[in-house]
Amino acid sequence: MPEYPDVTVYLEALAPRVLGQPLEAVRVRGPSLVRTADPPLREAAGKRVTALRRQGKRLVLELEDRLFLVLHLMIAGRLHWRPRAAPVPGRVGLAAFDFPTGTLVLTEASPRKRAQLWLFRGEEGVRALDRGGIDPMEAAPEQFASALRRENHTLKRALTDPRLFSGIGNAYSDEILHAARLSPVALSQRLDEAEVHRLYGATRNVLRTWTDRLRAQAGEGFPEKVTAFREGMAVHGRYRKPCPDCGSPVQRIVHADNETNYCATCQTGGRLLADRSLSRLLKEDWPRSLEELEEARAAARTRMQGGTG
Repeated sequence: MPEYPDVTVYLEALAPRVLGQPLEAVRVRGPSLVRTADPPLREAAGKRVTALRRQGKRLVLELEDRLFLVLHLMIAGRLHWRPRAAPVPGRVGLAAFDFPTGTLVLTEASPRKRAQLWLFRGEEGVRALDRGGIDPMEAAPEQFASALRRENHTLKRALTDPRLFSGIGNAYSDEILHAARLSPVALSQRLDEAEVHRLYGATRNVLRTWTDRLRAQAGEGFPEKVTAFREGMAVHGRYRKPCPDCGSPVQRIVHADNETNYCATCQTGGRLLADRSLSRLLKEDWPRSLEELEEARAAARTRMQGGTG
């Protein structure tokens, strides 16, 4: 899912292309995309884009006559800048936004179409979508600490809760927690002041660093390689690959459609966090350390080799 750095760079790339330009038409193919009926999308036609901004993981295009076009890309939605009047691609195409300067195409590569588009008249509708989380790049240390400790959640859940923090999702929360040397399952209300301060600094450093990297990668072009798994990430998407800081294999916890990646050596004192599905299966045999895990894997390999010999 595009998060703070990705959405920021999308908006920066859109600014020179659409600010001050009229939105000539919106062509929608995905039937579930549009979440509002009044005003109808056709009212946006001909209205100039007067401002762009981020709301959490959403992109907001402010138009003339107090109209606001809001887009949430969800997990697999992506934006592409194409020549004017470019077609909406088959299968993955959801919509196209036509401008005199070119066409912004929305695609979603997943069969489960989750991207969402709203058109509001007035700020009230936009504000109603806001979950209330603070902007971690604008928050003072005490504001960050207050949001973090508002509820007693695991750090992974707290960082990705849009009611607490704006724009952080699965990928960058893994990177933030690795940089802060904190366990993803540590409880937010049990952190001491030094740990909270470390998490605050890591959050801002990771988001700033990746925004700068993605900005440099896009250059004067449009960001086309938006993905949750990026070369150069420390732990996210790097299960069983070496941690760049200590060399230990990156571990993971899988829950539903999400996974948490972490380094046991750097973040949990060498202790393995129980994956819910695997720990149910293994029960008391769940390995407690990296050494036990490697021993279990070696034993499994030996059994497999013995069975095929």
